[in-house]
Order: sequence, then C-alpha cells, then structure tokens
Amino acid sequence: MGKGIKIVTIGGGSSYTPELVEGFIKRYDELPVRELWLVDIEAGKEKLEIVGSLAKRMIEKAGLAIKVHLTLDRKVALKDADFVTTQFRVGLLDARAKDERIPLSHGVLGQETNGPGGLFKGLRTIPVILDIVKDMKELCPDAWLINFTNPAGMVTEAVLRYTDHRKIVGLCNVPIGIEMGVAKLLDVDHSRIRIDFAGLNHMVYGLDVYLDGVSVKDRVIELLSIPENSSFVRNVEGQGWEPEFIRALNVLTCPYHLYYYKRDEMLEKELKNFKEGTTRAEVVKKLEEELFELYKDPTLSIKPPQLEERGGAYYSDAAVRLISSIYNDKRDIQPVNTMNNGAIASIPYESAVEVSCVITKEGPKPIINGDLPVPVRGLVQQIKSFERVGAEAAVTGNYDTALLAMTINPLVPSDKVGKAILDEMLEAHKEHLPQFFQTVDV
Repeated sequence: MGKGIKIVTIGGGSSYTPELVEGFIKRYDELPVRELWLVDIEAGKEKLEIVGSLAKRMIEKAGLAIKVHLTLDRKVALKDADFVTTQFRVGLLDARAKDERIPLSHGVLGQETNGPGGLFKGLRTIPVILDIVKDMKELCPDAWLINFTNPAGMVTEAVLRYTDHRKIVGLCNVPIGIEMGVAKLLDVDHSRIRIDFAGLNHMVYGLDVYLDGVSVKDRVIELLSIPENSSFVRNVEGQGWEPEFIRALNVLTCPYHLYYYKRDEMLEKELKNFKEGTTRAEVVKKLEEELFELYKDPTLSIKPPQLEERGGAYYSDAAVRLISSIYNDKRDIQPVNTMNNGAIASIPYESAVEVSCVITKEGPKPIINGDLPVPVRGLVQQIKSFERVGAEAAVTGNYDTALLAMTINPLVPSDKVGKAILDEMLEAHKEHLPQFFQTVDV
C-alpha cells in the first residue's frame, strides 16, 4: 500500500473528469493517488487532451504529486491498476439523441436509462464493459471496477451474471443527491443525514431517513408532499407529487420515478421538447460544448461551477468517497449497486440491486432490508426483469430476447409498438451493435 494508488479512468475525456480529479485532490490525505490514467478512444482524443490538460493544471495548483497519463491504449493503462473507473458513452451524444428521439417519434418516452433508450444504451455498453473486465482479469485481476456508466444497474447485473469478476461496484449520484436534498430541506449539514436506500439504479427508494440517528421520515415525507420540494436532481425536471399519493406511498422516491408514476405528464413534456429540438441530448451537447470551451482556457485550474448543470453534481463525492472507503476499510454506510445477497427478499440473491451497504476493503456488504413495502415491490421486480432480460439480449445479440426486454418495460405500451421501435433503433445504432448483425458462414 505504501507505493500509492494507481487509478485508471475509462472515458477519461468525459466532461465529468474534472469532478473526479477534484475529489482525488480533496481526499489526497486519505487516498494517496500516485498515478491517474485517463483512457479514451480515437473519437474522443481531442476531448481527452483538453480534459487531461485541465486535470494536470488542477493537480499542479494543489501542489500534489499525482502523475496524470493520457492514452488511447486501454491495455497499457490497466497494467497493475488498483481501481478502474468507467464513465464512457458508446456512440457519444449522437447515440443518446437517437435513444431519446426514436422512441418519442413513436409516442413513447425516450430517456437515457429508462424504457427503450435505457435498453439500447445497455445493448451498446455491456459488450464493452465485459471486454474491459476481460482485460482487467489479465492485467489487474485484483483491481476494483467502479462503474458510473449508465444504465448502471443493467451493467452491474451483466458483469455479475456473465463474468466471474466480483470486484465491481455500480455507482450513481442520485442517492447522494437525495441525501443532499433532504439535508437542504431540513436545513442541516449533509453529514448528519442518513437514508436507508433499497431498490434498483434509478428505481431506488428511501425506506427511512435519519437525522443524527433519529428517524425523521414522517417529517421529510410531509415536506416532500409540497410540490416545489419534490425533485432533487437537475437533469430530471418534473411536476410535484400529489400530496395524498406521496403520503400514502410513505417512502422517499427518486426523480426517475416521475417517468413511471407521472408517465403521461412526462411524455407530454418530452414530446414538446422533441418537437422543439431540445431533448436532453441536445441540451447536454450544448452544455458540453460550453464546458469544453471553458476547459480549454490555459488559466483555468479548478472545476468550473457550470459542470453541475451537466447532471453530475456530487459525482466526485460519491466516487472518491467509495474508493477511499474500500482502500481504507472505513466500514461506513453508502448506497451502491452490488450483488443483492439477500438484502431485498423479493429480488434474486445473485442479482444487482442498489442498496445501502457497509463499505469494507472486501467491498460492499449490503444491509438486510427484509422486503420492500408492497406498494413499490412490484414495480422494482418488473424493472429487475427488464434489466436481466436486457443484459441477456446484450450478451447474446438475440433479436427475440431484445424484443422481450423492450416489451416488458412498463414505459412501452405493446409488443407491436416495441417491435417498431426495436427495428428502427437497431438500424440507427447498427455500427455499435455488431452482436445483432453477425452473419453466419454456411
């Protein structure tokens, strides 16, 4: 441990990277990073160089001895890594635009991690993640894989189900965003709040809320029944909950629940954006262009505040807190995606779930919740079925399995509509879905 830590970030040219670098700088005393390798592909080379230069300026300004390496060769980077973080987007933002716009053209919600868009992001991403795991097995078998790439639940499910690599933790900034939001609602410091999270990625619920170890759930639910207090995450804007509904549900929701409990209202809003050419992908594209212009400034040596508009707020807090807790065997409690191991009774033991865990040097130890409350159990099980079947389709390239995954998602109204969307999206993403287009030599 004395030699310092080697961290590899795949998707290093991401606009999120300054968040991560800021996190490593802040926690350097407890997490002595020696080398940070930022890895990208040829198409991301320019962004990698811009972000890499900013990362070097940030570290220089902090006066730390972290050596930053930039490379397009993943295997060179992975050799003897201690932690590998993944934050990439197969097909870049143009693929996200298709994920959003094609379903909307059929009158179905198009979104990055939910419905048809979430399925297709999984179909493109999972084969790449499995390749990365294969390289890790060869080059850094003891390294932890910290995955931030969406759909994080389906990706974690695929690694657990189709590889023997168990050192994977899926991470999302939604739970920490909810914690921060609750702290703000109660006007207290974030460190005083703890929430018992259970469910799936972007389908997670807060079963209880504690302030200084004392449950304040009833008070928080009452505050959340006020419409303007409903949403905590900037990249999902919706309407407030009906007060009677949120009181009856009696658990904290996450912003992505809007797509399921307010499907018509969210679809109407997305269709309006679609017609105006301002779906989230277009908004993010514009934000990214502005961010990279800022990043290019040779005098910039801090993370610009505009990055929070990108939807990655608290990412560095969540990611670096997790890495530090594994490295230092802190045994603190954090919500992550990991193998269920009986934490949620109605989800298979070996499946991925997003739950509060004790974080140890052996990885996350899920806190046993018994079962989810009846009002939310069915929806969580349905989304878990979608994730499992979607992961299977990604690995096998089987058309029928992909159609099944598409149709069992609650945002898709029928198999006929699902098939029309599937056919159009397969064609649109053909370049990044070779598993569906392999020809068999006779």
